[in-house]
Amino acid sequence: MEKTAIYEQDIINAICIYIADKNYIHPEDVSVELVFDDDTGFGAEVELNDRLHQLNEVKLIEALRHWLDTEHGVDPMAVALELELNDEEGIIAYVS
Repeated sequence: MEKTAIYEQDIINAICIYIADKNYIHPEDVSVELVFDDDTGFGAEVELNDRLHQLNEVKLIEALRHWLDTEHGVDPMAVALELELNDEEGIIAYVS
């Protein structure tokens, strides 16, 4: 498989779908902000039912794998995912 980029908005959409599916709600009821910290790495702050939840990098990857499976029919375990911080584009996930 060729290396493909998943940009911030699609990463946010993936997290919204993942959280919605886990909590039996609509994706539009989830608010997400992607974060990067030099010490902890990639993550996301998720607002759900007026509560703030933190997702670590492992959960971010899990959300992307779920999105690839449910929205694109890609075997989530047959691809490699790599997160990168880009000064101009923000957080990008590369799928190969």
